[in-house]
Amino acid sequence: MPTENKDRSSVKTTETVFEIIEALRAMEGARVTELADTLDKAKSTIHRHLSTLEAQEYVVREGDEYDIGLRFLSLGEYARNRKEAYPKLHPKVKELAEKTDESAQFFVAEHGKAVYVHRETGDNAVSTPNSKAGEGVPLYATAAGKAILSCYPKEKVERILDEISLVALTENTITQKSALHDEIDAIQKRGYSVNREENVNGIHAVGVPVRRTNGWPIGALSISGPAYRLQGELLEETLPALLLETANELELNIAYSD
Repeated sequence: MPTENKDRSSVKTTETVFEIIEALRAMEGARVTELADTLDKAKSTIHRHLSTLEAQEYVVREGDEYDIGLRFLSLGEYARNRKEAYPKLHPKVKELAEKTDESAQFFVAEHGKAVYVHRETGDNAVSTPNSKAGEGVPLYATAAGKAILSCYPKEKVERILDEISLVALTENTITQKSALHDEIDAIQKRGYSVNREENVNGIHAVGVPVRRTNGWPIGALSISGPAYRLQGELLEETLPALLLETANELELNIAYSD
């Protein structure tokens, strides 16, 4: 029993540390009292954790305000660079943004989400929520996410869907498993996925998977932009062709690199 209580206490301590880090990020810096009020924890608890994080250089303090430290940047770079595609995808994503003047991005799947690894913006690109590197968007409601799902066996797709809720983000979001399976079947046949305002109102996107030689997905490339621009032949033919060509080049570069 003492060991079990100690383990439970350690888990709670770890949870508190991450709650503080996430709160600092959301609040763009905060004082001890502000964090204590936001997280409903004692000021002494918050101060103790902040002191440890500051000593380890994960947070910085200016006066009585704390914020995220740049040491997290090295962890983020490590996490991104360990993906074998990253050194080669960077120029390809930039090329897509320049050719289309829209937003181009590369995602990987983690924890039931499509996570931004890299994003480039063209001259006419528009801002969208949760689009910074490391942020995640729903697999089931994004072009890149559905492209990744299309690479998996049906059993794995089912396991993923069992672990997440198909929440309606817009009136166009697919929220029925059967409809999503039908969509994935269609993506497998045509080779690309389309998002018509399923994640963000007013935004359309096209996505294609980037695969290893065994067919398993490394991630997905996508191009997104305003619905009034990305429609018709551009959405259904021109952009898919460009993405498929780029994905094929990227797959070859990854497969046969030294």
